[in-house]
Amino acid sequence: MMNKKFFNVLAAAFLCLSMCACDAKGLKAGLAEGRKIYESEIAKKDNGNSSNEATVNKQTSSKISIEGIEVPAPLKKTPEIVLKRTGYTVSYNSDRRVPNWVAWHLTEAHLTGNTKRAESKFHEDLDVPEPRAVDFDYVRSGYDRGHMCPAGDNKWSSAAMDDSFLFTNVCPQAPSLNRGDWNEMEQACRKWAKQYGDIYIVCGPIFYKKSSKTIGKNKVGVPDAFFKVVLCMNPSPKAIGFIYKNADGNRPKGDYANSVDEVERITGIDFFPSLSDDIEKKVEAKCDVSEWNL
Repeated sequence: MMNKKFFNVLAAAFLCLSMCACDAKGLKAGLAEGRKIYESEIAKKDNGNSSNEATVNKQTSSKISIEGIEVPAPLKKTPEIVLKRTGYTVSYNSDRRVPNWVAWHLTEAHLTGNTKRAESKFHEDLDVPEPRAVDFDYVRSGYDRGHMCPAGDNKWSSAAMDDSFLFTNVCPQAPSLNRGDWNEMEQACRKWAKQYGDIYIVCGPIFYKKSSKTIGKNKVGVPDAFFKVVLCMNPSPKAIGFIYKNADGNRPKGDYANSVDEVERITGIDFFPSLSDDIEKKVEAKCDVSEWNL
């Protein structure tokens, strides 16, 4: 059963998407359509007391927050529970026990701080219904506990770091991918955040069939592949997508590159719906690796 206290105390109001004009940056004002977003206990308690957390909060205060540029449109044919965490938003799939997608706004300030990865441990997410993934599901499974929003993007806050170790932010991932090419892409995103000031990221698993391999007592779904899409608004809008097979690989980052449109076709997810239609159409159709120095 879902944690009743969580729902009673933390359930957010429905946010409705309105047909509205776009602002000067090409963003639609309305972002959600009949969609509940729940905020975790940890996120509620994170008051940004450290100087670095204050810097991050100041940087993001003028941005669209709970449903920002990075948050995809509601899924139509896939179960989802959308939860707001300290450093990211997640759409959780209770059938597969993994996220549908994880989205976050990455700034240069997010990459600094004194929070250590070793101080956080993987833990089950009590905000989603049972059965749900637990640490033992991964024991001797042959798969890593692969972060979607990586710990390295959450050094700015102890609460954000802890949230990144929730199993709703984790998928079974081939060890060589998790520690190799996927990790290299995470590092590339950090480089872009420093270069451009901030970027918007969405990533998650891809399942090509309705039924999939599972691990553990709780039958955690093993993805066939993973996607990542990145949007940069400065100095002018551009976007790019990537698709990685959940298997061994040691290839240049550009080999995984796709247009966002192609990632949408494969995943069925509508990315960056808050962009004005003309900008969204333009940036999502393009896949120019030279623009990203790949």
